[in-house]
Formats: sequence, C-alpha cells, structure tokens
Amino acid sequence: MGSSRLPGKIFKMIGSRSLLGNVLGRLQSLKTPYLAVVATTDQERDDCVERFCIEEAVECFRGSEDNVLERYYKCASLYNFAQIVRLTADNPFTDIVELDRLIELHLSGSFEFSYSFDQLPLGAGAEIFSFSALERSYYKAESAYHREHVDEYVLDYPEKFKIARLSVPEQKGRPDLRLTVDTLEDLHLARYIVEHSQEERVSTEEAIQLAIKYSSERKSLS
Repeated sequence: MGSSRLPGKIFKMIGSRSLLGNVLGRLQSLKTPYLAVVATTDQERDDCVERFCIEEAVECFRGSEDNVLERYYKCASLYNFAQIVRLTADNPFTDIVELDRLIELHLSGSFEFSYSFDQLPLGAGAEIFSFSALERSYYKAESAYHREHVDEYVLDYPEKFKIARLSVPEQKGRPDLRLTVDTLEDLHLARYIVEHSQEERVSTEEAIQLAIKYSSERKSLS
C-alpha cells in the first residue's frame, strides 16, 4: 500500500477486480500445483492486505518492509517451500503458459534460479528460486541493495548459482513494452487492455497488440 509512485495501487480496480485480485486470479490457470502466499509488510497501512487475504482465503505472511529478501526468506522457511516462484503484486498480466514452462525447466535441470523476465514484456515474466539459493542470498547479502531486492544478489553473482533462462516464442518477445503497474499511466493502460480484451484472461499476445494500439491512440490524441 505504501507505493511512492502510485499509493495504494494494489487495490486499484482493473476491470471487476483489484490489481492484487487480478494477480491471484491469473494463477488459477496454472497447471502446476502451487500454494500462493501474499508476502506483505508488517506496517499498519498493510493491515488491509491481510484482511483481503482472509476474505479471499489466501495465505498471508507479514515481514520487513525494507528488507524484502528477509521477508521472502522467512516466509519460505515458515511454509517449508523447496521452490519459490516470485510474482510481484503489480503485475496483472503474468504469462501463465510461460510460467508453467519455466517451472518445468527449473525442475528438470535442478536449477537454483530460473527466469523469463528479460524477454517477455515487463511484468509478464517471472523468476524461481530454490530454497537453497534464497537462503544463501539471505546470509551472503552484502549491501542494503541486495536486501531491498530479492534477486539482486543472484544477479550480481551468477557464477555462484546454477541458472536457467527460458526461451519464449518470438511473438511474445517484447521486453520494451510495459505490462506492469507502477504509475498512473500504467494503470490506464492495464484498464484499457482488460476493457478491450476478447479473452477472459488476457494472453500476452493480445496484451501486446492492445498496448501498441493504446500507445498509437495516445499519440494521435496528442
């Protein structure tokens, strides 16, 4: 709830559901069995996040606001997770097809860190940590920057981990496009995509086309 650029964004409405509701709703299409946990902060302003989770029968963990790496590590420890898929609550268009493929890749090679976020539109990708990789990151983190971001220690020291990168279909390869919600403009785009989609759950291909159309319409108006 404490987002500086778009305060309270996780409960902004996108279509008939909140941003957080959209994120959780897309997971219902995941073929891989999973347990979803909303790992929010221990700040009073996020009490409403915990209430939302109770109402929606979703697991909720609360931890440090600034030390996100610690929050993830303690959450994973509490739930005894062997593998952790990281999805951020401002990405309503996670590509579930590619997430299933990413999980399969991650498990097939006993990888410690696997990702798809550098090829898909920003916000459509994901990353997976083994618990051992998360634990090592937690204990080896050298700077505040590493603790503020869950994956930065791994990304700074890739030679210390067994890493896999998912190859995605060419038609989805648009990392230059934003499908995340970090600003008011991002929110307008997300709402446009949902309102104009012909699908119950927007595919990455359709989201890309609608994002391009939205940008073109905005330029013509200006």
